[in-house]
Amino acid sequence: MGGMRVTVIGTGYVGTVTGACLAYLGHRVTCVDLEADKIAKLQRGEMPIYEPHLAELLQDAAVRGGIDFSTELAPAVAASDVIFIAVGTPPRPSGEANLSYLESAARSIGAAMDDSRFRVVVNKSTVPVGCGNLVETLVREGIREAHPQEDKKIRFGVASNPEFLREGSAIADSLYPDRIVLGAEEECTSEALCALYGPMIEQTFAAPAYLPRPAGMKRVPLVTTTLTSAEMIKYAANTFLAMKIGFANEAANLCERVGADVKEVMAGIGLDSRIGGKFLSAGLGWGGSCFGKDVQALLHTAEEYGYQARLLEAALAVNRAQRQVVIQKLQEKLFILKGRTVALLGLAFKPDTDDLRDAPSLQIAERLIQLGARVKAYDPIAMPACKAQNPELKIQYCDSARDAVLEADAAVLVTEWDEFRSLDLEQMALLMQQPILVDGRNLYDPEAAKNAGFDYCGIGRASRARSTRSPAKGASRPVNSSASSTDPVATVVDVTPK
Repeated sequence: MGGMRVTVIGTGYVGTVTGACLAYLGHRVTCVDLEADKIAKLQRGEMPIYEPHLAELLQDAAVRGGIDFSTELAPAVAASDVIFIAVGTPPRPSGEANLSYLESAARSIGAAMDDSRFRVVVNKSTVPVGCGNLVETLVREGIREAHPQEDKKIRFGVASNPEFLREGSAIADSLYPDRIVLGAEEECTSEALCALYGPMIEQTFAAPAYLPRPAGMKRVPLVTTTLTSAEMIKYAANTFLAMKIGFANEAANLCERVGADVKEVMAGIGLDSRIGGKFLSAGLGWGGSCFGKDVQALLHTAEEYGYQARLLEAALAVNRAQRQVVIQKLQEKLFILKGRTVALLGLAFKPDTDDLRDAPSLQIAERLIQLGARVKAYDPIAMPACKAQNPELKIQYCDSARDAVLEADAAVLVTEWDEFRSLDLEQMALLMQQPILVDGRNLYDPEAAKNAGFDYCGIGRASRARSTRSPAKGASRPVNSSASSTDPVATVVDVTPK
């Protein structure tokens, strides 16, 4: 089967990655955006966002299916079989999603349609439950305004196809997804999208050399459902993950008080197949553009229907409080923060991205500056974005982690970049005025950090020394005696009846 003609509206993380992946599968794709500067960069081969392997994928996509970039929506829609809406839906102060970009895109799609073919309009943006119906209405309004005599002749279907991408691994998440969710009310709409995603569902495409197919992956699970259920799946997935991280942080705060180690505790509960070990890392809380926005949007939906979603309220409250844990730990170590110098290792909300939306680093830096501290920072990728987006923030940007900690009174590990895993801790400690390390991501082994000369504290990690008594009869060695400092250190005990 030949490739389909596809338009993707919006060239952010979701739109650019979606367009590149569909073109890599063999479809002819046009990515459209109103921001002329962003389109010009993409036309020159420059990336407007930082995402590993995106430049390579776009080069391959141009050869396999073909991809171009334009500010003109109407010609692209007129020539397309499938139109994706991947515009931003930022939160308003009330928590309600701002749908103005979505509404504008839907009306413009309708105005650009003709009766030459059946088209599918796909909501890829994260939108409140019920927006599938809204998009259908707006597209129809656009058709009536532009083609009042041909309204009944122009055929289209509306679908919801939520994305489940993680910044930093968005391409792998797109080509090798856990599942593909397609929400539609008409069978012909679902069939068109099944054909579009066929090579991905069956995993018949040639995997790129820089992103090999996961071992044993043969077929991607496909979930076909209604528009409303597809929209709810997206919100339910993100809010559940946010609550899972929040639970890990709540457990960490309790672990500190009772003398337990949260990494051991989370390793222990994560082995339960009903729970799983992912998203149970305690730290400074989640950030980024998705979790906070989606939790607030679902809360707003609940309020519209007169329901109080208490678990969602708690997830937001726990995350807000977790940002202050670093400040409390620094005050416990330094007592007075006025005039002290604190080094932040990492600025992006997570590794492998330059995204600073809702990044813990910014709130930590702001609070430290309010308390009179001097803030130095180093991030391998995100410093240019931080400078441009936060010119008022009085941060001294450094060229390396060594420069950041030089003569500092304390260092805070904020983002768990791979670069920070291999730091020479002993050398770092010697460079500091006071060798205090607050490990906000539990990246380092506490004993190794202490042996390197640091006054170390993590998040939810026991401060007491581990017992040196011999293991009880029947106890095995640690799970992996050669494990890195990031591995759980819990011991597995043989409890098989004798």
